[in-house]
Amino acid sequence: MTDDVFKALADPTRRLILDGLVERNGQSLFEICARLANRHGLGMSRQAVSQHLAVLEAAGLVVTRREGRYKFHDLNTEPLERIATRWLGPEKPENAP
Repeated sequence: MTDDVFKALADPTRRLILDGLVERNGQSLFEICARLANRHGLGMSRQAVSQHLAVLEAAGLVVTRREGRYKFHDLNTEPLERIATRWLGPEKPENAP
């Protein structure tokens, strides 16, 4: 699973998508496409953005939920927290070596 997270984070467009979800969670595909075009000048097709979202979802960084005919995308930080915990470990007391 960690490899999937690093693969997902390796692409700058996917990082921009995650940045957008940090600013406002629960966006539809249309909203994500509009943000990428308006804020970053990326004129990508909905299919291309959808493929990026599929990679993020496979890595567990994005979860989706349906409300009626709409699909919303939410950020899931748990995979990032597991990576940080793995290498940062528990906090040491101030006087510990």
